[in-house]
Amino acid sequence: MPAPRATPSPCGASSAPPRWSRTPPPPSAWCPKRWCPSGSTATRPGRPCAAGRPRWFAPKGLKKVTEAETFKGSYLPHWTYDAATVSDYRGQRGEYYYVTETYTVTEDGETRTETREVRHTRWYPAHGTVSQDFDDVLVPGTGHVTTEQLDQLTPWPLEQARPYQEEYLAGFQTVRYDIEPEAGLETAKQRMAPVIESACRSDIGGDEQQVSSVDTRYFDLTFKLMLLPVWFLSYLHAGKSWQVMVNARTGEVIGERPYSAGKIAAAVLAALVVVAAVVWLVMRR
Repeated sequence: MPAPRATPSPCGASSAPPRWSRTPPPPSAWCPKRWCPSGSTATRPGRPCAAGRPRWFAPKGLKKVTEAETFKGSYLPHWTYDAATVSDYRGQRGEYYYVTETYTVTEDGETRTETREVRHTRWYPAHGTVSQDFDDVLVPGTGHVTTEQLDQLTPWPLEQARPYQEEYLAGFQTVRYDIEPEAGLETAKQRMAPVIESACRSDIGGDEQQVSSVDTRYFDLTFKLMLLPVWFLSYLHAGKSWQVMVNARTGEVIGERPYSAGKIAAAVLAALVVVAAVVWLVMRR
């Protein structure tokens, strides 16, 4: 497999040394926005950004939570990968055909014969080669936050990234990557795989497709180190700490929030009453 090479950052500065150097490459980054959009309004980062969102089944006391107990911003490292791929596949193409079948129906003591069209699938062997280019496949470069959480903060406007400047770090912590680019590449390949398989299915055509094997070769591999700004907030409610994460560029919010068992029970009871009323009306007809 060709060795990944250095590639310029979005603004022209070198983003990565060649051949997986252990020296941290100069990253690309964003200057984090100081306001978090919530609907059509802006929310101070010192307050839980989720507060502006609908809070169905939230306890009454949650309305009194106006300030985050703790608030900090961090740049989280990510790798992005570019690649050109060529994939040889084998599979099957399924084409529908219909057969007229007869069957008997007994109704009111009378038996009659009827017909119906039954769909079947005829399978043919298929093989071929597809090409697919990838740009900025994003992979977390740290294990301090779960991949599932980081994926929920997407999408990131990667095309707006700028070359690293030290002043961007003001007021933010910077987490050093602990996932090496080699390991990140394997994750990137896993994220490319469904796109490649979809291209194979499209190439097979027909009404249904089965892909039994895919052999992919990677060319022109490049990578960049990106620093993505995230706000981490926590607030107290009913003696428990609740955690929230905010995409500092888009304002996307994920995290935990309390629920009111009483409100949920009341909603379920109201739904049952409505269902019972509908059934009663139907039965009266």
